[in-house]
Parts: sequence; C-alpha cells; structure tokens
Amino acid sequence: MHNPIDALIAEKGVLLADGATGTNLFAMGLESGEAPELWNETAPEKVEALHQSFVDAGADIILTNSFGGTRHRLKLHKAQDRVFELNRKAAEIARKVAMRATRRVIVAGSVGPTGELLQPLGALTYDAAVEAFAEQIEGLKAGGAEVAWIETMSAPDEIRAAAEAAIQVGLPYTYTGSFDTAGRTMMGLAPQDIHGVADALSDKPVALGANCGVGAPDILAALLDMSEARPDTTIIVKGNCGIPQFHGSEIHYSGTPELMAEYVRLAVDGGAKIIGGCCGTSFDHLAAMREALDTHQKGARPNIGDIEARVGPMRNKAAAQSGSNGAAAERRRERRRTRA
Repeated sequence: MHNPIDALIAEKGVLLADGATGTNLFAMGLESGEAPELWNETAPEKVEALHQSFVDAGADIILTNSFGGTRHRLKLHKAQDRVFELNRKAAEIARKVAMRATRRVIVAGSVGPTGELLQPLGALTYDAAVEAFAEQIEGLKAGGAEVAWIETMSAPDEIRAAAEAAIQVGLPYTYTGSFDTAGRTMMGLAPQDIHGVADALSDKPVALGANCGVGAPDILAALLDMSEARPDTTIIVKGNCGIPQFHGSEIHYSGTPELMAEYVRLAVDGGAKIIGGCCGTSFDHLAAMREALDTHQKGARPNIGDIEARVGPMRNKAAAQSGSNGAAAERRRERRRTRA
C-alpha cells in the first residue's frame, strides 16, 4: 500500500497535523449532543471551512469529520444505516480542500472508538468490531482518504480491530492512544507498550503515538517513553490545548498559542515526527504551531524537568513517580549515566 506519510516526512522532516474538530465545530454552531458527522450532509460548507482554516494555518495533514462514524456511534442518532455515505462525504469534503491547496496536504480518515467494550468485558466481539470499522473505512476510502487515522483509543484489542479493518480495506493506517488515566489509557495500556499492539498483523502502522489526554506536559512525557522504546518509529503526538475549564456553561481550554508553540519545540526535540493539536486547538493555535515548527532547530532531548519548566506541571504526578509516563525513561537514562 502507498504510504503518503513517509513520503511527505522525507520531504519536510516533521509534519503538522490539524487541530480540534469538535471544539471548532461547536464554535460554528454545532449543538451539544448533535453528531458532527451529520454536518457532512446538512452543513458541508462549515466542515469545508474547518478544513480550509486548518490548511490556511499550515496543516500538512487534515482529519476527516468522521470520528464517531461507526454504526455503534451513529446509532445514537438513528444514522447507523448511513455509515458508508456519511464517511464518504466526510472524506470528499476534506479531499476537496486538500486538492486545491498550493502544497501537498494528506487527507486522513478519522476513526474513533466504537464506544462499546469488547469481549470479555462487554458484548462486542472482535470480529464484529473489525466488521464495523471496515464498513466505516470503506466509506472513507471511497471519498478519497489516503490513510486510516485510528485515534483516541484505550483498548489494545480495539486498536487491533480497527487496524485489521484498514488492512482489509487496503488503506495504510496510524493509531494513537489517549494516556489520560494515571499515565496509561483507560484500559491500562502504557505508552511504551503501544508499539507492540499491531505486531501480529500482516501490515504494520505507518505511524503511532498519543492524542488527546490531559495536556501538553503529560503527552510529552508519554512521547519520551514511546520514543525511547522504539526510536526508529514514526511517532505522533496530538495533544489537547491545555486543560479544560468551565466558564459558566461553556468549556474553554487553558492553552495559549505560545504554550502550543513551545509544546511543538519540545515534541520535535523529543522525537515526534507528526505533531498536532487535539481538543481546544484553534486555527490561531495551529498557526503558532506552524511557525514554531518552521523556525525551530532540533535540540537536545528534554527530560521531565525541562518539560515542566517550559509548559507546566504534569497532571499525572502519581504516574511519573511510579515509573510510567516519561519519568521511567528519564530514570533509566539517569541510571545509565551513573553506571557510566
């Protein structure tokens, strides 16, 4: 399968992925509880504007408006019989924007979790999960998505199911976990162990890493573990724009463009090859991230102290102290320096 990500990394070194889909669509009028995927039909001009604004801000990769595009998520909105159609339209809208850009822009088909628990913890079988993901990815491929972007995952089995579906459909794939629970995913997967999730599959991911989570310091700490475990892997970090805070009934994220620019510099130094923003990341944030990426010369690999000094304290202190989430990697390096 053609791998557009490796080709663009060979040209540019480090790629900038886009920012938040949901946050920005809410700002455009999406109502709480409304399925963003339905806007691919009812408000395609707004979805197109979302992608265009990210491209204008400098994104090399744009994610389709299809995060909740499996039948399991769409059934909450009585749209479970329109999976192929809604995902195809999501990819077509993004593809339209990418094709008129003056530079190469990759269209990645966003594939989020089903929202169901796989057996033995829940009722969903592995084969049924593969089938559901394949149904979604078929639509994304038909609309012009170049890669399946499996994101915000917690369970290794669900990652494998989505990856197997992408292989069946014939798309290269990436996957990212959300390390938001004491430095691990909700289902207990540690950052350094994410590499092995798809080892048994016939085709390996073109990139993997972390997204969402609990802010820049923690996702950067996860990056240290991931990049030390397998330094030659193409690693993604797509972190939230600071911490969510309630202002009345509305959620705002604490991250500034300056903070997200510093996060980019640390991510480059920590070994990431694809860097983007997740929840709360606006077009202005992404423009600052683009400038930081274009002007930064890769420096020394940071440690946890460097990260906290530059982008703030980690939220998962307990995880750092117990030996996961980046601090473990730092202590291993310190032991090697001591022995040397």
